[in-house]
Amino acid sequence: MAVLTHKSLAGQSHDLSETDKQLKLLQQTDLPSFQTKLKETGLFPLTTVDLDVFQINMGKMCNQVCKHCHVDAGPDRREIMTRETMELCLEALDKTNCSTVDLTGGAPEMNPDFRWFVEQLSTRGVKVLVRCNLTIIVANKKYNDLPEFYKKYNVEVVSSLPYFTSTKTDAQRGDGVFDQSIKALKMLNHVGYGIEGSGYKLDLVYNPSGAFLPPDQASLQADFKKKLKDRFDIDFNELYAITNLPVSRYLEYLVASENYHGYMEKLVNAYNPAAAANVMCRSTISIGWDGYIFDCDFNQMLDLKVASNESKHLSEFDLDALQNRDIIVNQHCYGCTAGAGSSCGGTTA
Repeated sequence: MAVLTHKSLAGQSHDLSETDKQLKLLQQTDLPSFQTKLKETGLFPLTTVDLDVFQINMGKMCNQVCKHCHVDAGPDRREIMTRETMELCLEALDKTNCSTVDLTGGAPEMNPDFRWFVEQLSTRGVKVLVRCNLTIIVANKKYNDLPEFYKKYNVEVVSSLPYFTSTKTDAQRGDGVFDQSIKALKMLNHVGYGIEGSGYKLDLVYNPSGAFLPPDQASLQADFKKKLKDRFDIDFNELYAITNLPVSRYLEYLVASENYHGYMEKLVNAYNPAAAANVMCRSTISIGWDGYIFDCDFNQMLDLKVASNESKHLSEFDLDALQNRDIIVNQHCYGCTAGAGSSCGGTTA
């Protein structure tokens, strides 16, 4: 087996796109292909079930530059969803029976039409969920009223918090992020988010800080609840433990730290057929900032569009074609099927 280094990733042909480089790297392994593993457990081809979640990436601009970010988001990114594409999202959504719209980024709130879009979605009778990085709430005065805005439209807030200490959180997300996150959580609690019986849901997301799988979600949630309450008087509803997938910055970290093959071995050895049967891509479609359609957010970052020639973009949205497609899989998919499984809503098995 060839030893992979960060230099070997960066030094590949300049004719290859960044996503092509990542896909090529994912294939440079002596481990079994994900397709083979699905076939062994009777799950190939992986097919869809009823579409229920409409996930929308509103752009790659973000006020943070997190080390594990699979979107490669940051302040310098200019890919932003236009209102015209949002209108296509609304037209497509109206053709489905989706119960949930999941808004993500980057920091979705940095899209200039974010509030207009949430207002439009609120008239559709769907659950609107926003993946908020917390620091956006306190980063600029124009975002300080986000807790009240979320409350007005009963938006569910899902926020990443790597740990309940500043050392681990700041190491993954940047200096000062933990203190800003605590301040934002207090602001959300103040208007009722995360408070039992309030009806305003606040969930947290945990991502491991190194080349290892997340611990048991239930135990981790209990630990987070106790520590955040005891130390900061903060409440939240649920915690989702999500496995880091070998995509973008996290893939670069694995290669640079010479953990790539070892981490992939962990994922392969922890493959769980029950988790594979319940992967989120079976009931989700992911919409890119430019309107292209993907099986999931991770496939989106690898530019692996849906296997449906009739409906690859919102401008040609065809619900029947999308609900009868096979799902595109690759080596990174081991991340969603390892151990208790992983999805945007936490464990799957």
